[in-house]
Amino acid sequence: MKTAVLVDGAFFLKRLRFFYGKDPSFKINDANVIVNLLEKLCYYHMNECNNDTKPQEKTYGKKHELYRIFFYDCPPLMKKAHYPISKKTIDFSKTPQAILRLQIHEALKRKPKTAIRLGRLSDVGDWCIKSDVLKEILNEKRKITSLSDFSDDDFYYDVKQKSIDMKIGIDITSLAYKKLVERIVLIAGDSDFVPAAKLARREGIMFILDPMWSAISPDLFEHIDGLISTIKRPKLKTVTQN
Repeated sequence: MKTAVLVDGAFFLKRLRFFYGKDPSFKINDANVIVNLLEKLCYYHMNECNNDTKPQEKTYGKKHELYRIFFYDCPPLMKKAHYPISKKTIDFSKTPQAILRLQIHEALKRKPKTAIRLGRLSDVGDWCIKSDVLKEILNEKRKITSLSDFSDDDFYYDVKQKSIDMKIGIDITSLAYKKLVERIVLIAGDSDFVPAAKLARREGIMFILDPMWSAISPDLFEHIDGLISTIKRPKLKTVTQN
């Protein structure tokens, strides 16, 4: 059974940082390490298993054939802006995050059976307060009386991705109508895929969702044929945190 694995790149990298961001043994800023792990997690889906099985540790039943890994992402932000508090200039193209993202894209291009689908970032962005900082303020753990009580590190620059959901939907539709695969695995965490998933299932395609242990809405189960996360689940109570 041929299987295509579709990966929401921004979601994957965010969850990876959640799992391994504080693990000194994992090179979270090494593009090759990240890409090799992505490839490994995708190949784990080639093993027939159910939700109670750990695909990375156990194989039973038949194996599937990988058709292709599709990785959806946007090029990093390449413009300049000013920090909200200090007003200093920041060149986003020279940040470690931008450099790492470009390295990941280059590493993926060298992988067999892998295709990159690039969208674009919105031309307009805004500085937003970080969620943990906001929680501290709301819980009265941090008092703010003026702007001087903030620092640049309390904010992040938020830009929206464009065309990613559309590209995922188009590829699912194309795979289904052209009968290129019998099974689709989507590594993502939101419900924007539902219309495309419904179409694929009407065409007889088995649709598996891998949310990387992120919590999903109960009503999504009626639109998928299985829920399987292949990344090793850490022993943390906050594992379902997005």
